[in-house]
Amino acid sequence: MDQHVIELEKLTKVYGDYTAVDQLSLMIRRGEIFGLLGPNGAGKSTTILMMMGLTEPTSGTVRVCGYDSTRNPLSVKQRVGYLPDDVGFYEELSGLENLLYTARLNKMSREMAVERATALLRRVGLEEASGKKAGTYSRGMRQRLGLADVLIKQPEVIILDEPTLGIDPEGVREFLQLIQELSRDEQITVLLSSHHLHQVQQICDRVGLFVGGRLLAVGTVSQLSQQLFAEEPFLIELHVQPGSTALYKKLLELPEVSRIERVDANRWRLSCTANIAPALTQLIVSSGEQLHSLTEKQYGLDEIYHRYFAGRDSDVRKMA
Repeated sequence: MDQHVIELEKLTKVYGDYTAVDQLSLMIRRGEIFGLLGPNGAGKSTTILMMMGLTEPTSGTVRVCGYDSTRNPLSVKQRVGYLPDDVGFYEELSGLENLLYTARLNKMSREMAVERATALLRRVGLEEASGKKAGTYSRGMRQRLGLADVLIKQPEVIILDEPTLGIDPEGVREFLQLIQELSRDEQITVLLSSHHLHQVQQICDRVGLFVGGRLLAVGTVSQLSQQLFAEEPFLIELHVQPGSTALYKKLLELPEVSRIERVDANRWRLSCTANIAPALTQLIVSSGEQLHSLTEKQYGLDEIYHRYFAGRDSDVRKMA
């Protein structure tokens, strides 16, 4: 049986007339990378604060690593590492000195602290910059130092709150790859809070869609896709030229085609009830147009999010 290290049951947080988190129930397994996905203001950060014991829930319960976060916040903090979107360091201290300071706060011996800090700086790619002052670090370097900082006490769980904001694409790729390696190699449970769809899809084992303080759906991308698109499970992307209106109408008249989305002038994405790739090829060629490519695709978080929140344009515009 899977061991759950994070257990939230009907967790609710109310500020006056405003409900920030509403009846949230969620279980996260040991070693899992779980993505909490939603627009800014959805209640993700409030949920994290309650998990860390930094704010009390109005009602409901939260247990992390077997401890009630409200009643035993220190026990939770000893086992959980938290990386906010903007990490604070002692700017005049070097990267290594900042880690050693954190190690001392966690009552680690000097010898063990040096050994672990040096290994972590090597692991996050900061070995050569370990002697440089933290104030000189770039945004990406600070986030990697922050990851080393939360790992110094060997936590069972790490919580990452929008960890890639302001990092260049290559830095994001390296950071996410490092998270995957840590989860796989050390069985660390990771809760990644983000509004970046593609990043969540790239590394998370499961995803929770969070909007307006409520958790609307939980599952793997494949499970969510099957639930939402059961009546049109096949997604086919076409690249045709010239991509005439006449061809568009012919495609839409096919009984197996439920919807057509224009990606651009010559690229269309078709949602279908059956795999009709051969019929599509024949129709396009017989219409006198050029078929440059036909690709069978899987529904991703982009399509899943838009299907769940169709009509919530303000939320959709906030998503990356």
